[in-house]
Parts: sequence; structure tokens; C-alpha cells
Amino acid sequence: MLTTRPVGRGAAARKYDILTALGAHALAAGRSEQILALRLITLITARYNWGRDELTVGQREIARLWSVDERTVKREMAKLRGRGWLELLRAGARGRVAEYRLGIERLMQDTRPGWERVGPDFAHRLEETPADDKVVPLPVRGEVPPPDPSDGSEWSLARTVLHAEEPGLYASWIRALTRTGRAGGRLTLSAPSRFHAAYVETHLTARLLAACRAVDDGVTEIVLTVG
Repeated sequence: MLTTRPVGRGAAARKYDILTALGAHALAAGRSEQILALRLITLITARYNWGRDELTVGQREIARLWSVDERTVKREMAKLRGRGWLELLRAGARGRVAEYRLGIERLMQDTRPGWERVGPDFAHRLEETPADDKVVPLPVRGEVPPPDPSDGSEWSLARTVLHAEEPGLYASWIRALTRTGRAGGRLTLSAPSRFHAAYVETHLTARLLAACRAVDDGVTEIVLTVG
């Protein structure tokens, strides 16, 4: 399950996953839950410091952002802390505002019933347990034959590079990708399913691009489609 802090490689995707999970949860809930979630989403997008993994903002500023009074801010922030969606790092004091951070593990647990409504690829991604952002290939029986590079295209040559680097990963996720077009620096690849495309796009795009650029430095972008 997505519980790591949204920093490092893939951080941008994890941030959007957190907000998407929270939004999907809210849309299936009652009005009071929707308002609480919307307030948190707005607070995150407007004021959360992802680099330092903290939220440092005063009640007056939150009240202005939410268009409410400070009493409502106190009540709603207490709810968010009670849920475990916000964790208090340092209490506020005279001349100093309180510091919080997201309780990602609890937030993910509470929003989990709504993941499938976003899509099976989204649910699968969040169900994964990250391990240093490494991709574990699916088990493959027998030897994995190398691809045929005889057509000389950048993708055929890149596939041979990827196969040589990690045959299991190649067999699990890369072998099924087919070249469907090239426009300038944009290389378009087709995956056999939406899930396959989403997984490759999330975990392997940088690796595919590096392999393509190793054989053709004119490739600047890889686009995944479903065919």
C-alpha cells in the first residue's frame, strides 16, 4: 500500500494519487464528509510543503482560505487530527504556528474502498508495497529469448538493450509493447491493456526512454497507448 512519503523519484505521481484517493472517497460520502475532505485537499494543494513534508500555516490564514471563522478551523483541524489524516509535529505557541504532516497510512486505509472506482490500475498501484521504487518482474518460466533487432528501428534496438539489462523485467512488461509510430522526438508504444500501459507508464517510462536514447538520441518522449 502507498505509505511512503511523496518525495524522490515518482513523487509527483504519489501526490496526485493521495489527492485522487481523497477526492474519490469524498464523492461517495455525505455532505459533511465531502466538505471536510475538500477543505483538506485545498489546504494540501495551497500550503503543503512537500519538500519538507510539513504543513505550517496559521488558523487565521486557514480561515481565510476556507471562507470560515477561526472557531470552525479549530473544529475541523481537530477532526482531521482525530482521523489521523493530519499528525501534529509541533504545537502552536505565541508567535509560532503549529506544524503538521499528512498521516498518509491512515488516509490510505480510510479511502481504500474508493480506489476501484478510480480504476483497477489505480487500485493496483496503491496496493503495492514500495521497496526503494524498484520494479519486481513477474515470474517467467524458462529462458527469455532476445528480441529481433533486424528491422533497425530505435525501439527494436532499445528492446535488445533492455533485454540484456534484465531479461525477467523485459519478459514481464516490455516484450508486449509494440511500436506504433514516431513523430519527431515522440515515440508511441502500444500496450495490450490499460493496466499494462498504466504500470509501464508509472514505473518504467524513464528506463524505456534511457534505452531509446542510448540508440537514438533524437527520442525525447515516450507515449503509451492501448491497442
